[in-house]
Amino acid sequence: MESPATVRFGNPFLERLERERQLGQSLGMSSLLARITISPDVCHGKPVIRGLRYPVEAMLEYLAGGDTIEKLLAEFPDLEREDLLACLRFTAESLKLKTQHLALA
Repeated sequence: MESPATVRFGNPFLERLERERQLGQSLGMSSLLARITISPDVCHGKPVIRGLRYPVEAMLEYLAGGDTIEKLLAEFPDLEREDLLACLRFTAESLKLKTQHLALA
């Protein structure tokens, strides 16, 4: 039986993430990636941290804006350092699988 992420999204990264969860294989960072969840019922299907409705995208925006991991942990006490590292890892893995088209000025 296919996983919901595979059927619902058809995304190679999500398929790999789900396979890692199902097989329980550790590829070094799979435990971090397991902290990122995707459900069509939570935040319109966007990747979130542990189903807590903290979108990965929002955490990356905070970090890109200059906030430190320590500041985010103080601001959001229900998050853990590994959650924020998982956001970074998730993004890095996503970028490896997608072609980026940038407009050159």
